Amino acid sequence: MQSTNSILMIRPVSFGFNEQTADSNAFQNRDADQQAVQDKALAEFNGFVNTLKENGVSVTVIDDTPQPHTPDSIFPNNWVSFHADGNVFLYPMQAENRRLERREDIISKLEDSFKVAHVIDLSRFEAENKFLEGTGSMVLDRENKIAYAGLSPRTDQEVLKLFGEQAGYKIISFEAAEANGKAIYHTNVLMCIGSGFAVICADSIPNPHEKVVVLESLRSTRKEVITISFDQMNRFAGNMLEVKSNKGETLIVMSQNAYQALDEEQRLALQKYGKLVYADINTIETNGGGSARCMMAEVHLPVGK
Repeated sequence: MQSTNSILMIRPVSFGFNEQTADSNAFQNRDADQQAVQDKALAEFNGFVNTLKENGVSVTVIDDTPQPHTPDSIFPNNWVSFHADGNVFLYPMQAENRRLERREDIISKLEDSFKVAHVIDLSRFEAENKFLEGTGSMVLDRENKIAYAGLSPRTDQEVLKLFGEQAGYKIISFEAAEANGKAIYHTNVLMCIGSGFAVICADSIPNPHEKVVVLESLRSTRKEVITISFDQMNRFAGNMLEVKSNKGETLIVMSQNAYQALDEEQRLALQKYGKLVYADINTIETNGGGSARCMMAEVHLPVGK
């Protein structure tokens, strides 16, 4: 299945602007008072978790630790992904302080409720300065086993290829750039894939051939393509995630900022596929340069020990 009702989220203790990621992430902007940022981010995080739970999503919340300092730990989808065959992938991260987010105890905690078959650790590529930041770097069509990936300093072709071989995914890679020509740091800010739809900023793929390949692949896998503009992408309208409630209802989760960026026609198109659920996470988006999808690591592992 494309979506799950089990989500892992990490509650922040020292969230803030990360100097080590700022060069490649144009979505980050520093607020002056970083202690106030942590306080606001914590309130936004708790509100977001409550919104998910109120809509019937099963959320496993793990508290971050004060040490080591991991200002981006609120975005766990970059260092780990969980798959229906029981495999867990660990990913190579570009920023040194983000590598500290990988925690064995989190996987052990999930093993209380889920079956883990194998842990496949790709982090060794960090020694070669080659990176693949999980479901930030890749947007997975889990039903059709296709990984879409915009190449960037954080998304390396060689590591992508190895993931495809290990996970059994076809890789569709492409160059993706902001309006100013700078590489987009993560694919999941420009596109989202649900069971019956795909949201994409097609204008961010400058190569006409690559754009055609991506769009034809989406349409051939029976996705209604909903295009967004650069401005909408910059407001995180591409950073959505389809999840399920415990009653099987499909939810399309995004930030309030993303929801407000969509026009009425786009909202109506999405509502054919699920209930639109959103929360105010403006402080997290502004300082962290990531949004709702980045905060949720989907747990597709088989249930039971």
